[in-house]
Amino acid sequence: MSRPTHVVAGPYAPPAAARELTAVSADGARLHVEVHGPDGAPAVVLAHGWTCSTAFWAAQIRALATDHRVIAYDQRGHGRSPASATCGPEALADDLEAVLDATLAPGERAVIVGHSMGAMTVVAAAERPALRERAAAVLLCSTGVSRLVAESTVIPMRPGRMRTWLTRKVLGSRAPLGPVTPLARRILKYGTMGSGSAPAAVDACARIVHACPRRVRYAWSRVLDLLDLDHGVRQLTAPTAVLVGTHDRLTPPVHARSLAAALPRCVGLTEAPGLGHMTPVEAPELVTGKIRELVTTYANVKEGA
Repeated sequence: MSRPTHVVAGPYAPPAAARELTAVSADGARLHVEVHGPDGAPAVVLAHGWTCSTAFWAAQIRALATDHRVIAYDQRGHGRSPASATCGPEALADDLEAVLDATLAPGERAVIVGHSMGAMTVVAAAERPALRERAAAVLLCSTGVSRLVAESTVIPMRPGRMRTWLTRKVLGSRAPLGPVTPLARRILKYGTMGSGSAPAAVDACARIVHACPRRVRYAWSRVLDLLDLDHGVRQLTAPTAVLVGTHDRLTPPVHARSLAAALPRCVGLTEAPGLGHMTPVEAPELVTGKIRELVTTYANVKEGA
């Protein structure tokens, strides 16, 4: 598979994987999977969001792979996973299940971390025995499960039909993103990151997002527009922490609060001051720390690991 054309460099460049493999989903879709860190260490599975790729998790992979086995995969159509004609929450759940089957040993459990659409993936799979058996704990970052367009504050105006219509037009645009220019960075920072985000972090996110093919971006925007996974939240029985930035315009804190209230086993809601939607890149130490807490508290470490 070819690599994305917009290469992330510098401190935000993803590390080389110890092992790469292809997981095959229920409908035959092929998913690029990377495994980092030592065999036998506690497992962490990372699911990225809309228009992103495994590169989005570079900071978490670098920090955790010293003493964890970190599994990251590209959602279908993103990064190095080929596009598929099938898009929807069931496909996302199928894909996560395929990755878990391909990377975890029988009886092995992992802390599963999802950002944005990656977190929606976990909720979509909540009722499946594979997730219930494999998830030691879950971290949902910067996400929502319904009314995503209606609740978005990307368009700075009062809630209502006009804001929803304009938001749908912006997020569902078919227009190509083009090269990563200073203007492109400013637009992406406004829509997805806090005002204090480091320029290098903004550039890294812009390069990741701009690498997503236009058709893939549009197809998944339609899925997110219609998404309703409220029922899935109540089925997510693993201990689950929720994290959101107070300045998240794509999935504002109202979503995180609703999740925390509906989850059967919510083990914490963190509203991080000043952060936008790209929390793992904006505040890598915070997100990595939450993952470590969940591993320490809930993950089963194999004897001798």
